[in-house]
Amino acid sequence: MLPRRPDCGGTRTGSGSVVNFRTTGTDPGSARRGSAVLPSVLTFLVIVASGGLLLMIEKGMLSGVETPAPRGDGQRPSSARRPGERQPGPAAEDVDSQILQEIRNRTIRTVCSQKNMPHSVWSLSPLQRKTLLQHVLVSDRYRFLYCYVPKVACSNWKRVLKVLNGALDNVDVSVKMDHRSDLQFLSSMKPEEIRHRLKHYFKFMFVREPMERLLSAYRNKFGEIESYQKKYGVEIVTRYRKSRGKDAAGAAAKGDDVTFAEFVRYLLDEDAERMNEHWMPVYNLCQPCAVTYDFIGSYERLEGDSDLVLRRVGAPDAVRFPERQTWYKPVTAATLHYYLCGLPQKLLRELLPKYILDFSLFAYALPNTTAQHCRH
Repeated sequence: MLPRRPDCGGTRTGSGSVVNFRTTGTDPGSARRGSAVLPSVLTFLVIVASGGLLLMIEKGMLSGVETPAPRGDGQRPSSARRPGERQPGPAAEDVDSQILQEIRNRTIRTVCSQKNMPHSVWSLSPLQRKTLLQHVLVSDRYRFLYCYVPKVACSNWKRVLKVLNGALDNVDVSVKMDHRSDLQFLSSMKPEEIRHRLKHYFKFMFVREPMERLLSAYRNKFGEIESYQKKYGVEIVTRYRKSRGKDAAGAAAKGDDVTFAEFVRYLLDEDAERMNEHWMPVYNLCQPCAVTYDFIGSYERLEGDSDLVLRRVGAPDAVRFPERQTWYKPVTAATLHYYLCGLPQKLLRELLPKYILDFSLFAYALPNTTAQHCRH
């Protein structure tokens, strides 16, 4: 069994540009690769395009909206408000956040209304339900559920949860993160307990531009984590390199030199529902059709969206979202451009359908890797 050590760090960059998406012809592995997307890629693109969401992004309508000054007194909910209860009105939200939430809500409602999509946790397959429940963290004290997504600042959110439940004094305590202890998961509860919390608790998650998240996982796991190099890295080199797991001197490969193209080839042959959580599509991790999330935050707006969530759940004023650790290696727009433009276009065209739900549901533009764009 390959390691599944959660590591949720990363950095923030802006989103990409729109690309003309073209499907590829059939190849021997295309049936398996395409099976991860239900219904078809074409169906989702038609749904999204019909709502004008990609057009809004392409025309810059989101980035062109000016953020007004905050309204209201800016204070967190008083102690009289029940923990987990949403604040009345959008006083703490700026216009950009409201637009993004509306786009995501409308798109999710449209896509999830299709008859072949899951409409509750209990309509999921056993594997899908297990994955979801293992990624939903519970705060009974503040009455919220948080679906964590690796490589989308989930380590910091887990730190916040530990502070809220009293396991840590504050978010700045210098301690190695244990991703299981002092945390409560929905998977540990009985069905009736799960139903109650899904119905009555505030539910949120955070998302990130899909290709940036993949690149962050690739650079971290294959550049820094020896256990991933030995397991995934050696397997990838053995499977996709002509040398079949041997270096130039004939010695066994260490798995520490996996190329991004080799990593992508590995992803194409993996079942999305059985992937390691660090590169599993967000849709499969958090099942936004089966769970009605009250708020979907963005990694690109991490500080503001996190503060909004803390206010909405009634967290104490002293509890704040942690600052980014200094040792994180940023995934800049230039870095993402370099890696994506360095991929064979056939690989990218085959990879995008695996993550098309993450692009469409969460209003991220498809990456621009046209020849003209990549020359710059």
